[in-house]
Amino acid sequence: MSSSSSISSSRSGEDSVSGGVAPGGTAQSDLGRLSIDKTGWQSPRRSPRRRWLWLLAVVAVICAGVAAWLLFPAEREVRLAVVARTYPTQSMTTLVSSGYVTAQRKASVASKITSRLEWLGVEEGSRVTAGQVLARLESDDARAVLDRALANERAARADIDRAAAELTDANRNHARMRRLLAENVISRADLDTAETRALTADAAARAARDGLAAATAARREAETQLEYSFIRAPFDAVVLTKNADVGDIITPLGAAANAKASVVTIADMGSLLVETDVGESSVGRVKPGAPCEIALDALPDERFPGRVHIIVPTADRSKASVMVKVAFDALDPRVLPEMSARVAFLDRVPSEDERRARPAVPATAVRGEGEARAVFVVREGRAQRTPVRTGMALGDAVELLSGPAEGERVVANPPADLADGDRVRMQP
Repeated sequence: MSSSSSISSSRSGEDSVSGGVAPGGTAQSDLGRLSIDKTGWQSPRRSPRRRWLWLLAVVAVICAGVAAWLLFPAEREVRLAVVARTYPTQSMTTLVSSGYVTAQRKASVASKITSRLEWLGVEEGSRVTAGQVLARLESDDARAVLDRALANERAARADIDRAAAELTDANRNHARMRRLLAENVISRADLDTAETRALTADAAARAARDGLAAATAARREAETQLEYSFIRAPFDAVVLTKNADVGDIITPLGAAANAKASVVTIADMGSLLVETDVGESSVGRVKPGAPCEIALDALPDERFPGRVHIIVPTADRSKASVMVKVAFDALDPRVLPEMSARVAFLDRVPSEDERRARPAVPATAVRGEGEARAVFVVREGRAQRTPVRTGMALGDAVELLSGPAEGERVVANPPADLADGDRVRMQP
């Protein structure tokens, strides 16, 4: 009885585990009901609303890319040029050479004596005339020598007067003795004595005159030595540099440690030329008197007409060049010695209108023909098509009668497909 009850309880436990076995069912069917339901592990299906959101996001990204491409197109690399002032003489130029402005008359003014600089009356830039005193050296010793020479000259003049008086008296006595000898009043010896005295007086007079000449020469020498203490300009010029100050010792050789050989350096501004070296292979294209155009780095907006002054008849073997000196047709006071210069040798003399500068751009920058001519001006990173009217050809450039202002940047060689408003940047 107890065993049957335990079996019953055991089955009831199995029924509770299996969820209960239907009456008449088998054990295999009961086990089949123990399968696990996997539907809870599958991901839920996306809703149509979420799919529409993803589609809208993709479309927005595509639209943003198209808008960026339209609004901010890719930059194009181009070569730029500047609207610059150009001279028509560039088309006449056969050769260009560089050099420097030099004065053909230039001097370092010094003294022939050694002394201390006592006074200096000029400075850099002072204009001086020939013979003008530029400086004065200490000259007390030279003045003392001159005073002595003047005193000696006065003494020599007094000796001449005394000798002349003595000669006059001796000649009179000699004449009187000749008459007395003719009257037999005196002896022949008395006449000889009178004659000797006259000859002696004449010699003394000549010696006095020579003494005066010597004293006069000594005086001139003393005056010359004193004049050496005055340093004068040898020609009309402009003072370029001041090489000494008051108190410096001036000596002709400048051998002492603190001595100066020259006081100032001057140059004749009317003798300015441009000295330029022309290669041996090109010197054949340069002819004496040929027209030139001179450009100075210090005055970039100016052009000075000139001509070939001389071709120096020797070559520099170290540079394989020949020096050519070019003269200005008209000197400008702004032109100074040692300025760097460029010389353009021309094949003909330009007219006055051809010497005038005008705005120009490279000929390759102009697109179109006739009234449709235009250039692309670069402003704020974009190429802007600007109509232009062109004039004469200036070598590789062309004159602009109307269009962009001087100094503006243009595309030097615009591509055929470059359009107005395209973004551009300069080629590296």
